[in-house]
Amino acid sequence: MKVSGIFLSMIFAFTLVMAAAGQGIRAENKKGVSTVKIAQENEMDQQVLVAYASKYGSTQEVAEAVAEVLRGRGLEVDLQHMPEVRSLARYDAFVLGAPLYMFRWHKDARRFLSRHRKALTKRPVAIFALGPITPGDAEEWQASCEQLDKELARRPWLTPVVVEMFGGRIDHSKMSFPYSLIMSEVPASDLRDWTAIRAWAGKLPVVLQLEAPKADGTDAG
Repeated sequence: MKVSGIFLSMIFAFTLVMAAAGQGIRAENKKGVSTVKIAQENEMDQQVLVAYASKYGSTQEVAEAVAEVLRGRGLEVDLQHMPEVRSLARYDAFVLGAPLYMFRWHKDARRFLSRHRKALTKRPVAIFALGPITPGDAEEWQASCEQLDKELARRPWLTPVVVEMFGGRIDHSKMSFPYSLIMSEVPASDLRDWTAIRAWAGKLPVVLQLEAPKADGTDAG
């Protein structure tokens, strides 16, 4: 049986329409996959190094809390002890934390800055320090902040986007000589304000330019 010319034309037209529709669907899918892939790559590109110097573990615990908050915001975070950091090449931003000891910034922090000076000038840097150990001593807080300012002033090439001072901890059971002797008359204390620490960490994605602020100017978290 012969198929009429009209019917053949209809079949041909229908085939063309379906082919075009299929190409459109494939193009849309490809575009969708590409968009997702780009978004995933961009997210994975946001790598932050949280590096710390710590003598008795207090600053390390603060660094761990900061890293936890940043990971909760979807960032890829590498938490490392400063002496163990070999390269900064793969990171998009840095959070550096170290305590003040005997009116000096921890030696590991000073060495870290010297070793990685070039890389630290190319990416945003946030800095925090642990200092005051006496509850209610406003003068000690002021002195600690001034000492940190002096440490940073010695390195004019370093331009952190944010600097924060947190209270420190005195735990005599963890101290080794001669600090155990020097600090023997100082009462045990823990002035680390975890609410303030986590709140500060929550602002870092925007401050470090890893996350766009909300329309109302607040951080996206």
